[in-house]
Amino acid sequence: MRSVHPIWPKIVAGFIILALAGCWSRESPVTKGNRDQILHRSLGADVAELDPHIITGLPEMNVASALFEGLLGEDPHDLHPVPGVAESWSVSSDLLRYTFHLRDNARWSNGEALTAQDFLSAYRRVLTPSLGADYASMLYLVENAEAFHKGHISDFDEVGFAAPDPHTLVITLDHPTPYFLTLLSNPVWYPVYLPALEKTGSPYLRGNPWTRSENFVGNGPFTLTSWRPGRDIIVEKSVNYWDAKQVRLNAIHFYPAASVDSEERAFRAGQLHITDALPVSKVDTYRRDRPEVLHIDPFLDTYFYRLNVTRPILNERLVRQALSMAVDRVAIVEKITRGGQQPAYSFTPPGTAGYEPPNIAKTDFAAARNLLAEAGYPNGMGLPEFTLLINSSGNHRIIAEAVQEMWHRELGLNVAINNMEQKSLLSARRSLDYQILRSDWAGDFLDPATFLDVFSSQSGNNHTGWSNPEYDSLLYQAQRTNDTPARYGLLQRAERILLDDAPIIPIYYYTTVRLIHPAVHGWYPTLLDHHPYKYVWLEP
Repeated sequence: MRSVHPIWPKIVAGFIILALAGCWSRESPVTKGNRDQILHRSLGADVAELDPHIITGLPEMNVASALFEGLLGEDPHDLHPVPGVAESWSVSSDLLRYTFHLRDNARWSNGEALTAQDFLSAYRRVLTPSLGADYASMLYLVENAEAFHKGHISDFDEVGFAAPDPHTLVITLDHPTPYFLTLLSNPVWYPVYLPALEKTGSPYLRGNPWTRSENFVGNGPFTLTSWRPGRDIIVEKSVNYWDAKQVRLNAIHFYPAASVDSEERAFRAGQLHITDALPVSKVDTYRRDRPEVLHIDPFLDTYFYRLNVTRPILNERLVRQALSMAVDRVAIVEKITRGGQQPAYSFTPPGTAGYEPPNIAKTDFAAARNLLAEAGYPNGMGLPEFTLLINSSGNHRIIAEAVQEMWHRELGLNVAINNMEQKSLLSARRSLDYQILRSDWAGDFLDPATFLDVFSSQSGNNHTGWSNPEYDSLLYQAQRTNDTPARYGLLQRAERILLDDAPIIPIYYYTTVRLIHPAVHGWYPTLLDHHPYKYVWLEP
């Protein structure tokens, strides 16, 4: 060990005192932000991309919603559809044709007029296979959209989109979809300014740098002024946004967090107005000492593990079922997360728009051991070590370590935990370069289909290698069934197949557990955890 000269501790202490004095003499970012209407928000994980047509993660969506706007927006209280780029709309009597009337004053951030043709160009881009848009299947409810995406037809004019004039957009559905309007605030439905994409590369390939601040053009209440990966993203109020008078914030600073502990420290230091999460060890402390900043709200989101069924052993249903049954969900929510989460025995959260899922993903250690023995691996004999891939943010490691211990104790299974930053994890997920993967799915709209459609064979968000023709058939029938009880019955049958085949392991239903500074106003609890920034403001 290298020795330290006795004078160095005094010098270091002096520097610390000077540094602290300097901090005390300056305004914190939050105090200054309150005065200047600059919101400081943590995103949790770092942002991998800001292209609205290819993003899939919540951090990316939380930024994109500030930079873009679809045909419709969301009410800040309950998220019901409200006018966005379209100031009005009408629906045909057969519930198939939607006609949207666009605002005359809708503008891109560069001042150019936003037209119905911009939406057509955006939808064609999403449905072009070379882009690899994970959410492309969300557009399949439009007439011939699936056929175009899969190459069965090549003429985009045959797809159910039309722009009879610059301020009118007509969308014709393949079948009535009662929740269609709620989909239109999802990023995959956002318009993009094609000339900006064409300047920096092909609009139909990933990797185009058009979303860097020097190239960026959007149409939302804010525009991108700075993006420093790993450090921050700064967006500022757009003077060309049609409803700029409603926007009270002048800027938003988004920050990735190295850990939930660093988020909590940044909040205490006055560097953040809003955290993305809270260390599980601090929940009870804030509940007792600072309840005014602790916000625990329901969230339509399921925490689960994906199993790559294309890998040896994990392609065996009995093994997958054993892994699921050997997870003690109650212990995780009661002893670890402690934020009002509920153990998940299905993939779809109970009560989603009145839907009640089958509760199949039970915890049963003895049954798990018997299943593993039946599969030919008694007490884990013959099983290799598996790797559980998690992203670095949030409380994922402490949960992974608990599951790791459960599987070792109950099944004799050894599992290594591999931490990975968000961008690399999403890449590994898309390419099925994993064995077991930490995941969650937050509902895009208030309907059970937002969960169950994820694991259809045609979904770009499946990422397990699993498919089941009967499951797909039941979803297809449900999409075309207008009677709600009958439709939910079909979805229950489909979910039973999903849970019995076990390509996923549901663990718990989320709540949002975060710290919010009292200066933040216009931020309301919503089931989808969406918070339209145009309605948010700061008041010291």
